[in-house]
Amino acid sequence: MSNALNTLIKKMLDDAFISVQAMPQCPEIPLYLVDPSTMTRPFSEDEIRRIWEHTAYWAFCWASGQVLARFILDNPSWVKGKKVLDFGSGSGVVAIAAMKAGAKEVIACDIDPDALISCQENAHLNNVKLTLNDDLFSINQLDIDLLIAADVLYDRSNLSFLDRFFEYAPKVLLADSRIKDFKHEHYQHINRIESFTVPDLDELDEFRWVNLYQGDQ
Repeated sequence: MSNALNTLIKKMLDDAFISVQAMPQCPEIPLYLVDPSTMTRPFSEDEIRRIWEHTAYWAFCWASGQVLARFILDNPSWVKGKKVLDFGSGSGVVAIAAMKAGAKEVIACDIDPDALISCQENAHLNNVKLTLNDDLFSINQLDIDLLIAADVLYDRSNLSFLDRFFEYAPKVLLADSRIKDFKHEHYQHINRIESFTVPDLDELDEFRWVNLYQGDQ
């Protein structure tokens, strides 16, 4: 068990703890995630405020991440032998899927230092190695073949990244369940798949449908 992640999760909730969980749609990838038993009891107002202020996004496998990981595992030609940049890695599920599918190298990039610890711990759990990075702007833009990103458009201000991604790679694989009026000349819709967050947060049905997009310059 990851002592480091068990310490970090208590920033969000004192009695929360981490357990190894299988992804229903990606059983090949176990992850250290917040144990669901700690998220189902009633919370006090102070606890709710603390959860919102210190949400451990890395401690959940969001629906878009699970869908994109499954897509990569089922379509390894997207990543096999390639250098891949995973933007907003969170738990690391998509980066790990890319390594398991044969990527030459995967850079897990996240501005949250706790997320990078989660990526490292989950990579060890899955017997793969990830390159960790906390600064997108420090990454060499010349040799990345593919950028992958899941659930990074939760804030509409992040839509500007859709163009910036092409500064780092000529191709993009994007999974999103938040933007309903997604339109961009360089992105093509390729699939729509129902999924859920693990542990299941019983989100609105509209957020359980994940759209996959292929981006080309």
